[in-house]
Amino acid sequence: MSVANKNHWYPAYVGLGSNLDGPAGQLESALDLLAAIPETRLIASSSLYRSAPFGGIEQPDFVNAVAALLTRLRAKPLLDALQQIEKMRGRERGGVRWGPRVLDLDLLVHGSHQANEPGLIIPHPGIAERNFVLLPLLEVAPGLVIPGLGCAAAIPVNRDEPRISRIA
Repeated sequence: MSVANKNHWYPAYVGLGSNLDGPAGQLESALDLLAAIPETRLIASSSLYRSAPFGGIEQPDFVNAVAALLTRLRAKPLLDALQQIEKMRGRERGGVRWGPRVLDLDLLVHGSHQANEPGLIIPHPGIAERNFVLLPLLEVAPGLVIPGLGCAAAIPVNRDEPRISRIA
C-alpha cells in the first residue's frame, strides 16, 4: 500500500451501507475490518441509521453509518482497501446501480484532497444530497470542512429525501 508520508496522518471519512444478509451485523463487521487496515486507525463511528433505498429500485431498507479514520495511506490505496473489504464481505461490482448490496463502503473525504479521476472522486459527490451520508457524518465530525463544500454543519439537511431514522 502506498503511504503518503510516514509522519503525517490524514483524516478520512467512510460511508457504510448494507441492506442484505443482516445489514447491522454487516456494518459492525466492516468497522472491525476498517480498524485492521494497515497504517490506518478507526477513531470514531456514528450511530446506525435505517434509511429508505435511494434510486427508486424496490428493495429492503438500508442500514448506514459513517466511520472516521486517521490514515497514512493516500486516497487511492485507501479506496482499494475499502473495495477489498467489500469483496471479502461478498460484494460483487457491476450490479444494478443503487441496487441491493451486502456492503457498500464509500470514501467520502480524505484530508483536504480533491480528485475527479476514473474510479476516484473525492470528496464524494453525494454528501450534500443524501441524508443517509450527511446525518451520520455530522454525528462524528460536525466541524469538518469538506473541500469544495465548506463546513459540514452548514450543509442543509434535505427534507425531501426518503425517510431516515437512527436505530442504534
